[in-house]
Amino acid sequence: MIRSPALPPMPLPGPVLAGFSGGLDSTVLLHLLAADPGIRQRGLRAIHVHHGLAPQADAWAAHCHQVCANLGVPLQVARVDVPRDTGLGLEGAARQARYAAFANVLAEGEILALAHHRDDQAETFLLRALRGSGVEGLRAMPAWRRLGRGWLWRPLLEAPRERLATYAREAGLEWVEDPANDAGTHERNFLRQQVMPLLRERWPQADAMFARSATLAGEATRLLATGDADALADSTTARPGLIRIERLMRHPVERRARVLRLWIERLGLPPLPGEGVAQIEAMLAGPDRDTIPEFAWSGALVRRWRGQLYASRVRPPLPRDFHASWDGRAPLRLPTGAVLELHPAPVEAPLGPPWPVCARARQGGERITLAGRGHSHALKNILQERGVPPWLRAGLPILCEEDGTILAAGDLVLSHVFERQLAGAGLRLRWRCPDGG
Repeated sequence: MIRSPALPPMPLPGPVLAGFSGGLDSTVLLHLLAADPGIRQRGLRAIHVHHGLAPQADAWAAHCHQVCANLGVPLQVARVDVPRDTGLGLEGAARQARYAAFANVLAEGEILALAHHRDDQAETFLLRALRGSGVEGLRAMPAWRRLGRGWLWRPLLEAPRERLATYAREAGLEWVEDPANDAGTHERNFLRQQVMPLLRERWPQADAMFARSATLAGEATRLLATGDADALADSTTARPGLIRIERLMRHPVERRARVLRLWIERLGLPPLPGEGVAQIEAMLAGPDRDTIPEFAWSGALVRRWRGQLYASRVRPPLPRDFHASWDGRAPLRLPTGAVLELHPAPVEAPLGPPWPVCARARQGGERITLAGRGHSHALKNILQERGVPPWLRAGLPILCEEDGTILAAGDLVLSHVFERQLAGAGLRLRWRCPDGG
């Protein structure tokens, strides 16, 4: 009697898309899925990602077609281009391209099943430990997570590879062998062929224990992530690109480092390098002053100003010679990448704005008349009073009438007359910066 690895119940019902390379692991998984009447009934298909990196790539795809035809499982072959200049290495770039292909073909609510097993979990843990990873890097691959419009499911994570190999041999399955798997030059192959057999001789349960440690690291990561999110929520304002330094400093330095990385990640900025945390910590420790300390990396910036940290992409100033006519019908794209646009707003009075208006850069000396004030005020003073950072002022577009009367500075300062005119027309002005700031 053939003893097959048991498939755990799926966390959610839905059609299944099996990732099928043609190798031993994915062949076993596909056979187990195809033998499950419930999965068959909900819908089962397979995908083979053709990386085009090996001379045998076409033959592997043909083998996968034949296996799926014998099982009565529809197969989709997704061809991908693997870039060699990503800095991830060939293996990392191929993995990235493969997962992008998976996410692209997943239907709404469909479940991608992948054949990662306990040995993969242990090897990944060891590789990351050897690279000096922290607790996030050491955490286990999750058995279930979102991917694209559907889900990713790894049902074999508790099964050792030897059990899969035994099942494949006893069931008479056929699979392809990638010669690259025998190349000891690859880090994972070296671990698999040289290191793990030695460890198993002394500690037979080494794979299980490494996988267990990865699971514990995952549990610790989830606890840390909850605390990080709470600390970030406590430190940020209604504007996500700002952190209140006083609130952030209530947390220990180790937590602050994690909060800063989470903040940068949520803003969609490039990952903060290691030296960045130390540089920002130095900003936090220093007093507020006239100069604005900053840390720049990969086109992004963190600055300290008036008791707050500001993070954004590097924004160029608006060219001093910029000048454009705008009728308000379509968004006005500025040379900085920012956009001026109008949005519907509640109508208050039957008035209309003085279209077209002139959009230009600040020249200095501008004055504007605000609601409730009997005379004009220097725009520079108003921007300072309202706490507009200097780097935002440099990209601030000015709207004015043909005679030069200032109507608005972006959407931050509006004249009394222009404010009433927009409200009367049921419109609201918005100055949208490229990074959402």
